[in-house]
This record gives sequence, structure tokens and C-alpha cells, in this order.
Amino acid sequence: METKADIALIGLAVMGQNLILNMDDHGFTVVAYNRSTAKVDHFLANEAKGTKVLGAHSIAEMVSKLKTPRRVMMLVKAGKPVDEFIDQLLPHLDPGDIIIDGGNSLFEDTGRRQKYVESKGLLYVGTGVSGGEEGARHGPSIMPGGSPAAWPHVKDIFQAVSAKVDGGAPCCEWVGEMGAGHYVKMVHNGIEYGDMQLICEAYNIMKTGLGMSADEMHEVFREWNLGDLDSYLIEITRDILAKKDEDGAPLLDRILDTAGQKGTGKWTVINSQDLGIPITLMAEAVYARCVSALKDERVRAARKLKGPRPTLGAIAAVAARKQAFIDDVKSALYASKIVSYAQGYMLMRAASAEYKWTLNYGGIALMWRGGCIIRSRFLGKIKEAYDNNPKLPNLMLDDYFRGEIRKAQKGWRNVVATAAKKGIPAPAFSTALAFYDQYRSAVLPANLLQAQRDYFGAHTYERTDRPRGQFFHTNWTGKGGTTSSSAYNV
Repeated sequence: METKADIALIGLAVMGQNLILNMDDHGFTVVAYNRSTAKVDHFLANEAKGTKVLGAHSIAEMVSKLKTPRRVMMLVKAGKPVDEFIDQLLPHLDPGDIIIDGGNSLFEDTGRRQKYVESKGLLYVGTGVSGGEEGARHGPSIMPGGSPAAWPHVKDIFQAVSAKVDGGAPCCEWVGEMGAGHYVKMVHNGIEYGDMQLICEAYNIMKTGLGMSADEMHEVFREWNLGDLDSYLIEITRDILAKKDEDGAPLLDRILDTAGQKGTGKWTVINSQDLGIPITLMAEAVYARCVSALKDERVRAARKLKGPRPTLGAIAAVAARKQAFIDDVKSALYASKIVSYAQGYMLMRAASAEYKWTLNYGGIALMWRGGCIIRSRFLGKIKEAYDNNPKLPNLMLDDYFRGEIRKAQKGWRNVVATAAKKGIPAPAFSTALAFYDQYRSAVLPANLLQAQRDYFGAHTYERTDRPRGQFFHTNWTGKGGTTSSSAYNV
């Protein structure tokens, strides 16, 4: 009798293939299936040659090769393809079998699908998988959520193939019900957008402002990766800056400055607006990509819209001043990164309350410590912060991070001010600093804003000399009467 497989995986793009090979390395037998069955044969004859991986040319054949309860994982494009595969799978599966979506699905879709699949007597898992091709092959960060009864049946596989940190702790733990797993992955991607934009701004300030070469910046990022900024994204930036084209020139200088995006950053920003959480840095990172896409308009605008020359010649001309400013750029990057993660955790905290999840914030930091795109030394400190105080309202209030911002603040402000004076765009650095200053302000000018709303729309206001929760309306013109708006939103 043919060996029964532990799990099936649908979708043989690079991520799917690598995850299958990772599972095979860890002793699990996998059935590989793809809508284009020729791809199955090619995979078995090439990348999977010599492994225990099985192939299937139909959904029915794939299911027939699985142990019970059957575990079927999809790594397909988010949206309609996921729903289509679920409908194809259901007639072949039995109650208690498990369907797993490992793609970048919108968390609300995952919740809807869980309800649908459970109504058929099956279990559903929506899991974030981060780490790209390398992570899938050698150990990704895995963030599963969905039907709690499914977790014992997928735990061994997921934790075995995930990245390991801190002496073998897996970068995989149960996140929560419904779309919690995909939600945490969505926030991960939003933070990823922010991290990438911050690094790009540091690069641009050094390149445009200080006139540094790719080789010089390679050395800076190499040094940064040895300290507090040690991370995957700093590491790959170091390597990118060292890469040469065929003629020996820096390859980076020949890459067109228009950035793409797949939507997860946008989803994060939209959800933050629904929950009323100001993830200003992630939003700025999303919009920075949108601005970059306006390449032709920017080229035309550059000829007509004038400003200061974006060069820091006086600083760059003196070695000591140049190094001091590079150190300030590092401070700006580090402090802004703290703000970005603080905002991401604010969003997850709000989501946990709104969607009735119990998110383990220290555990999430551990899951992100290895395997994923935002993996870094920095995340260990976040885990410590939430282990010390699981109810910490904001990461910036933790003693360690408060101290780090205090040390970085002078350089951070210098970089933002210098960039503004010299016309070097630094939107993420700037918005991070603005948020920090807003958050630490006991009084903001929103009193005037609320007076304006009451003036033109009778939206009412609260008073500083009365208890919170009492609302007042003023007849500002003497003509408006005493009727106030029926709704009030802080």
C-alpha cells in the first residue's frame, strides 16, 4: 500500500516548492498539487528528485493520499483563487479535515471562510507565512489562526519547519481565532513597509545629501548591521549596495525609482482608519510608494518646482562633521523604527479588543525574531518589554525604549530639520518625529478643531472644567439655535 502523506500543498510557485522541501527535510511526507499538473511532474523530476514528496494530478488523487484528519494547505494568490479551491476541496473532504490558507489573504476573508468551512463540518486555518523564498526553504515565521481545534493537528508540522531562535524556540505559535493569524501577518507587512521606507530615506540622505558612493554606504550599512540595527533588511541593503553591474558600476544606480506593492500595506492602513489608530509611519510608507510611481510627473515637476539644492556640502567636506551626521542618520533610523513598531503594536492592541482576540504581544515578537522579513535583534527587546508588562499601553513607554529614544532624539531632530531645510524628502523620518511629539503632548490644538466642528456642524464638545462624558454646544453666531448634532465622535 502506498505511503499515506502527512499534508498536501497546493501551489507550486517558488514559495510552495520551498516549503514542501522544508517539510520533507523534517521528515514529513507531502503531496504536491498544482492547477497546471505539468508543473507537478517537473517539480518531482527536478527540485524534489530524491525526496519522499508525492505528486497528484487531481484534487481527488491528492486527497486519497492523505492520512486522516486530512491536512490540505494552499499557497495560492489571495482572493478568488482561495475561494475556488475551497469549493473544489469540500466535496472530497470529511468532517474534521483541515483546510489551510498560507497565502496573504485579507483577515476578514479568513474569518468568513472559517465560518463557511466550519458550517460544512471541517476546520480552517489562515496562517501568515513570512520569510520569502529563503525562509520557506530553511525556516519561515509562521502565524496561524482560525479554528482552535485545528491547531493540535498542524502544530508539529508548522513548528518543526519554522525558524528557530533563543536555543530552539520555534517562530510559530497559535495566534487566535478567525482571521487573527492573517491579521498579525498584515501588521507585519505594514511594519515591513515602514522599515523599508526608513532605510531608503537614510540611503537617500547619504547619497543625495552627502554625495556618498555605493561602496561608502555599503560600509555604513555593514557597520550598522553589527549593532542595534542588526536586521535582515539592513543586511540585504548592505549586500545590494555592494552589487555591481556587468561593467562594474553599482547595479542599484540603474534600477528605476518606482516601487510596487501588493496591497497588504494598504490593508493595514485602511484597517487602522477603521479602528482609529494613527499608524502614521506605515501610511507614509504606503504613500511614498504611490509618489514613486508618479515617475513621469516627477520628472516634469523637477523642471518647474524649485527649492534648495539638496546637498550638504559643508557637512560632507569635513570628515568629522560627515561622520557625526551619519551617526545622526543612524539615530533617526533607530528612533523612527521604534515609533513604527509602537504604532504596529497599538494597532494590534486595538484589533484584539475590537475582534475579541487574546493576542500575546511578546509571543508575536518571538515569532518575528527569525525567518521573517522584519527579523532583527530589536525584536528581542520588544519581547522583553511585553514579557515584563503584558498590558504595556505603548512600546515607547517601556523603560528601555524610552531611554533609546532619549539618546537618539538630538540626532533624529537634526536629520529631520536638515532634510527639510535642504529639500531632501524624508517623509517617514518626519512623520515618526511628529507622532512622537504629538504622543508626548499633554495638550494638543484639537480644542480649536472641536470648536470649529461645533461652530459649523453643532457637533458639541467637552470642557476642561467639567467631568468627561458631558457634552456642550455653543450658539456661536446667535443665529444657530440650540439644537446639536445627534452623534459625537472623539
